[in-house]
Amino acid sequence: MVPSYDCPRIGDKPIGSKSILKPFCLIDGARKKFNKLAFTGLLIHGVAYAFPQHPGAIARGVLTAHSAEPLNNIIHASYKYVWPYAKGQAIGQAIEPLYNTVVEASLKDKELYELLTMVDAIRVGRAREKEISKEELEKRIQNA
Repeated sequence: MVPSYDCPRIGDKPIGSKSILKPFCLIDGARKKFNKLAFTGLLIHGVAYAFPQHPGAIARGVLTAHSAEPLNNIIHASYKYVWPYAKGQAIGQAIEPLYNTVVEASLKDKELYELLTMVDAIRVGRAREKEISKEELEKRIQNA
């Protein structure tokens, strides 16, 4: 059984639902819609704390964070980050992906790949990289 939480209210209408997502207020129960604003806030402010990551050893893999598109067009760095992947073409410091199937899934979907690399930039980036990623993710989620 999911515990009961009170989500914030707009006027007299609660924001949230009785689902597992209610503690995060990600579902607007009154309108039965996904709350993009709450999700964006949770993602850009919480992912670095919920899924912390520090660059590891040099590995072969798939580029991520500021080393991958779209951020590599804005941020130019001498070091690269990769998701470890035996079939990868890049070499860089290893970053563990959010989930073990992220690499293969992202290779099949360019938009997913770009979103996940921006999330990684928030997880491991410096202040500038994080800020650029947050702004871009917010734009993409709100326009989805």
